[in-house]
Amino acid sequence: MIQLTRLNNTVFAVNCDLIKYVEESPDTVITLVNGEKLVVRETAWQVVERVREFRRSIFPAASEMISASSEQENTSLKSNSSAAARTDEKPRG
Repeated sequence: MIQLTRLNNTVFAVNCDLIKYVEESPDTVITLVNGEKLVVRETAWQVVERVREFRRSIFPAASEMISASSEQENTSLKSNSSAAARTDEKPRG
């Protein structure tokens, strides 16, 4: 979520995944996917930058979780393939 300011200086947060588009005419109007319109003090560029900053803060954490999960899977696969190789060995004799 990003914080924005209404024209009466009230600060509020909006789920940026619900933003359909942002326009300036001359006030900045944010239209949500449900058709609701929000008029804010920030410029369209500032709204877009806040969305970008929010997404940057979320995705690095997600990529770290994916990397950790991949490492665990690779370790598990290696140990399973080693165990399978040992059971496939023929006795010498």
